[in-house]
Amino acid sequence: QVQLVESGGGLVQAGGSLSLSCIASGRTFSTYAMGWFRQAPGKEREFVAVISGSGIVAYYEDSVKDRFTISVDDANSTVYLQMNRLNPEDTAVYYCALLDGVAQRMRTTRAHDYWGKGIQVTVSS
Repeated sequence: QVQLVESGGGLVQAGGSLSLSCIASGRTFSTYAMGWFRQAPGKEREFVAVISGSGIVAYYEDSVKDRFTISVDDANSTVYLQMNRLNPEDTAVYYCALLDGVAQRMRTTRAHDYWGKGIQVTVSS
C-alpha cells in the first residue's frame, strides 16, 4: 500500500513563499514520477508540476513556471515544491501524486496512481 503524506502548507501574504514536501512510502518503483496538483474551491483539480524520479525531467503548468520549482530526493522518495511570488490565485488544496510511469504522461494526461490527502495553501492579498 503506497502512502503519500504532504506537509508544509499554510497561510502566506501575497508575494511570499512556501515550500511543500511529500514523502512516499510503501513500495519502490523502477520508473516513476511525482507531481503536484491543486484544487481551488468550486474548481476542478488542475496540474501544477511533475518531475521524474531521476530528477532529470520536470514540467510545469504555465501560470507557475517562473515562480514554482519542483525537485525530488529519490533516495528518500520525497518530492518538494518551492513556491515563490505567491498570489491569491494560488490559493487551493495542493495534492501530491505519484505515477508508476514517466513524467510526460502525468503532464499530458494527468495520469496518476496514488494521491496524497492534500494540504491547504492560502495566499492573502
